[in-house]
Amino acid sequence: MFNALVLNKKDDQKATGKVEEIETSNLPEGDVLINIDYSTINYKDSLAITSSSPIIKNFPMVPGIDFSGTVEESSNNNFTTGDKVILNGFGVGEKYWGGLSQKARVNGNFLVKLPNEFTTKQAMAIGTAGYTAMLCVLALERNGITPEKGEILVTGATGGVGSVAISLLAKLGYHVTASSGRDVHSEYLKSLGAEKIIDRKELSEKGRPLGKEIWAGAIDSVGSFTLANICASLKYGGTVAACGLAQGFDLPSTVMPFILRNVTLAGVDSVYCPIEQRIVAWDRLAQDLNLAHLDSMITTITLSEVVSVANDMLSGKTHGRIIVDVNA
Repeated sequence: MFNALVLNKKDDQKATGKVEEIETSNLPEGDVLINIDYSTINYKDSLAITSSSPIIKNFPMVPGIDFSGTVEESSNNNFTTGDKVILNGFGVGEKYWGGLSQKARVNGNFLVKLPNEFTTKQAMAIGTAGYTAMLCVLALERNGITPEKGEILVTGATGGVGSVAISLLAKLGYHVTASSGRDVHSEYLKSLGAEKIIDRKELSEKGRPLGKEIWAGAIDSVGSFTLANICASLKYGGTVAACGLAQGFDLPSTVMPFILRNVTLAGVDSVYCPIEQRIVAWDRLAQDLNLAHLDSMITTITLSEVVSVANDMLSGKTHGRIIVDVNA
């Protein structure tokens, strides 16, 4: 028997979640069984857990798009008992039982071996948010956005993606401007490497089709008017790596930034990103992330606290990375 957060749904009612005991034999099919050490709560998890968005495809469901742990059993040729592994996305926690549990059985092709530089706790301090941030940095690099090109804007700066993105960019030598709606976290953002902080209200309303050229690049997890205004304010040849929709999934923009300033809108998907790119991202995280920053980013909670914290996250009451110690 093991413990897991289980979401159940009756008819048209909202899903409800509680910690339940489950038999290992009741786990879904898969070729690798993992003893989970840590999971996380991401924005997407919070939407699923609170039924704020129809993310869950079937019930009952164990949510959690991330986990790290140790292989207990494997019939997959790439993994053996004792291997330390990470899982991010691939529909886990949406279509397949996820990481807010003490055990998981999954398709081994979803797994990445844990880099030697990280503990399983550090891996979840990074999680999908940090891995997505690294994918965004790689997108900027592919488009030739080097530190010498100018400032980089990071929106949603106090969130998981934003926090890790700032830390990565600062260590790589970029000049980082953070967009945040919470003055109380200004010192936190500066400690991660942000040189400037702007109020998110400057970007969140309808703007001009083209604005003053300010940033060489940007990492945006907000979408909607914010993303449109970023595109309008990028320098000639600039790139914005877009990975989220916290403000909305619309893009009320024009073609002008793209055809007059050669701006690139680079979409970044972390869920179904090919395994080869995932390995590159995790190897770069091991190389480029300032591990000293992780401690200041994380809050650790238990399974029984997940539902409450998910509501807090959607209300803007959390910051940084939320780690779930599933065995506490």
